[in-house]
Amino acid sequence: MKFPDNFLGLEHDMAKSYKDSKVVIISLPYEGTVSYGTGTSKGPEAILEASKQVEIYDEDVEDEPYKTGIWTAEPTELDADPSKMVEQVYAEAKKHVQAEKFLVSLGGEHSVPTGIVRAYKERYQNLSVLQFDAHSDLREDYQDTRFSHAAIMSRILEICPAVLIGIRSLSKGEAERIKKDNLNVYWAKDMQTSDAWMDEAISKLSDDVYITFDIDAFDPSIMPATGTPEPGGLQWYPVIRFLRKLFKEKNVVGFDLVELAPIKGRPDCDFLAARLVHKMIGYKFRG
Repeated sequence: MKFPDNFLGLEHDMAKSYKDSKVVIISLPYEGTVSYGTGTSKGPEAILEASKQVEIYDEDVEDEPYKTGIWTAEPTELDADPSKMVEQVYAEAKKHVQAEKFLVSLGGEHSVPTGIVRAYKERYQNLSVLQFDAHSDLREDYQDTRFSHAAIMSRILEICPAVLIGIRSLSKGEAERIKKDNLNVYWAKDMQTSDAWMDEAISKLSDDVYITFDIDAFDPSIMPATGTPEPGGLQWYPVIRFLRKLFKEKNVVGFDLVELAPIKGRPDCDFLAARLVHKMIGYKFRG
């Protein structure tokens, strides 16, 4: 993708080639299993558009993260069938992971990371996944598919261990599974008054970490633009404090940002998502 449609809208003299870029951004505009609000297929485009307004200098890392090289791919065309979509995403992700790129994947709904995690697990045998989410997404299947957004963490746990952060909505069956399997879950209700959970959550992860970030982890007061907003969510500064700490202590190998469903007249939501992407790239390479 070329100026002005690439991430940050970088001018030609600021953008590097694929070969010289450490970061690759792919767009996965999929919403084949949505079960409430729609619009996630428009999320990647909205993030890229909003990123043009993000300052390339980040005050937190005191540097300009784009210097590491950010290459933006054309949107990936995906089959409506969720099982076929997973294979397509796997094939796309594998190309970049094998090329030793730091892959940033913009969704789309939360069913897309299965293929990405598979690709990373082939390269990093000690991989674990960190999930930011309002929902546990631990159903075995939902609405006749094992590859629903509501079952994404069940699929990921078949690949590698995971830590779940910000959870505040789940079924009785999911709650019983968390207790039965002793899963590492950090509830949103316990994260509101203290940062004490941060060190413990990080300690539960392996050295190599992939982040899957459902935007509904944030509270609807700052992020209403998502298919299933849940009250009692996370706020901006605790999240970025945790992320900076995580990137410092672990080898974060890539991440996705999913479930942004843009709302007309609410560019603040698109901008928050774009700024979060920029922050994480900065923490990885300039932090």
